[in-house]
Amino acid sequence: MMIGIDLGTTNSLAACFRNGKAEIIPNRLGERLTPSVVSVDDDGTVYVGKTARERGILHPLETARVFKRSMGTDKEYLLGGRRFSAEELSSLVLRSLKEDAEVYLGESVTEAIISVPAYFNDLQRKATKRAGELAGLNVSRIINEPTAAAIAYGMGSDGKDARYLVFDLGGGTFDVSILELYGPIMEVHAIAGDNFIGGEDFTDLLATMFLERCAIAPETLDVRTLNEVRKVAEACKCGFAESNLVAMCCTIGGEEHEMILTLAEYEKACAPLLQKLRKPIERSLRDAGVSLDEIDQVVMVGGATRLPVVSRFVAKMFRRIPGSLVDPDEAVALGAALQCGMKARDKEIREVVLTDVCPYTLGTSVVKNNGVFEESGHYLPIIERNTVIPVSRTQTVYTASDNQTRVTVDVLQGESRMAHNNLLLGEITVPVPPGPRGKEAVDITYTYDVNALLEVEVYVHSTKVKRKIIIQNEQNRMSEEEAEARMEALQYLKQNPRHDEANQLQLLRGERLYEQTVGADRMAVGQALMEFEAVLSKQDRTEIERARKKLERTLNDIEYGRK
Repeated sequence: MMIGIDLGTTNSLAACFRNGKAEIIPNRLGERLTPSVVSVDDDGTVYVGKTARERGILHPLETARVFKRSMGTDKEYLLGGRRFSAEELSSLVLRSLKEDAEVYLGESVTEAIISVPAYFNDLQRKATKRAGELAGLNVSRIINEPTAAAIAYGMGSDGKDARYLVFDLGGGTFDVSILELYGPIMEVHAIAGDNFIGGEDFTDLLATMFLERCAIAPETLDVRTLNEVRKVAEACKCGFAESNLVAMCCTIGGEEHEMILTLAEYEKACAPLLQKLRKPIERSLRDAGVSLDEIDQVVMVGGATRLPVVSRFVAKMFRRIPGSLVDPDEAVALGAALQCGMKARDKEIREVVLTDVCPYTLGTSVVKNNGVFEESGHYLPIIERNTVIPVSRTQTVYTASDNQTRVTVDVLQGESRMAHNNLLLGEITVPVPPGPRGKEAVDITYTYDVNALLEVEVYVHSTKVKRKIIIQNEQNRMSEEEAEARMEALQYLKQNPRHDEANQLQLLRGERLYEQTVGADRMAVGQALMEFEAVLSKQDRTEIERARKKLERTLNDIEYGRK
């Protein structure tokens, strides 16, 4: 038996396709949602779900939550004297869902389709697949959460052709996808997101507001008390769904503290979080080449979309009431179950051809002339983000130095202009005959499939030598510091120091636009930045100022011209 699983940051759930329809599988408590919480006591007993969450109030140091954000890293959690990785903790949640499904269905469950945030990178996707395997499941496919939700929504609609924007805000991650349903084809046009914002952040903000109002320094409280404050904050946050005025009360150190808060005050405090949600929406629309008016339906997915501040934000931005045909907590799991039905070619399900896209740009590092000298470490995109998959692309490069005897292709994932700021997935080296620079031509072919499996082939024209690798990262282990640094690299945090503020402003703006654009616009930004950096190296203030104004005009044309 195969099931669909929504492995969430805050809650997880499973669904199956039988008797011609998708249905949610209740857990052992008869509930549809299983909290993604794991607790382990000193004798090795593992608690998962609501029980673990409850135990965590008393034993916070033996309980782990929000570990989905650490998937694909080497971060460890010490529970009950034992160390667990995020994927091991996730496997315990998955095993619990598997066991509940077997009891409910009355048969063995051996296969699953598991959803992940659309903006999960390669390491995170592989970690999710490993978690499923550790739970005793054959993970036949990893599906993007917004795509799964769109399947559930599209199957439940009247079947009319439409363009959807799926707004997926879960407990810890945010995705926005633009999809189009026409006839039997569901095509994903663009994906954007932020893996570090979700409902948990809206709860944390409320807890911070409470402590500030009560003049209590967080560092003076122990973990258990902080967890209690957070628990009350979660209830208070949910209370806004019923009232525009809530009271948050909590006893700290034997003294009762209270905060009265209006929805308007909370919404104002949430402005920075809401602004973080706006950027991926704008990026997805820009990448898909559509305007807000061309979106037929906005589909809300994820428990955090129930928050009034979020629903009001979406309604204002899109000037319409979002769709609510499918329960936002259950849409992803139902979509994954429908995908199970499609995979099994169940005669009861309407056949849908699903196309997806590559969420991140894939490329390699090359040497470029910056106008003064040959500079290594520049990023060469080969498969740009939001390219329909499966896809294969070939790029020809040439030897960069005289008497070069080998070419090393480092396989990178990300959006930064400089190679070292992107995520390294692997590398492959081929020998080349020594000779003058630029004589030897080498083809680099990237092939990316629907399960985020990347095959890289390197071919030397003159010798016919060919090397091929499949990027799986199954054995990729790194320190916590390295893992965190590589995850942050996609946000492009590392900057070369610049002393002049005006110059740095345009450089930073250019780097941002390079990451936000693709194709000709991206090439234009990259070229403009290289030209400006070449002028900076000459240290002529008059020439630098003239070059900076030229760069600013170029960036204005690209940024505001598109708007």
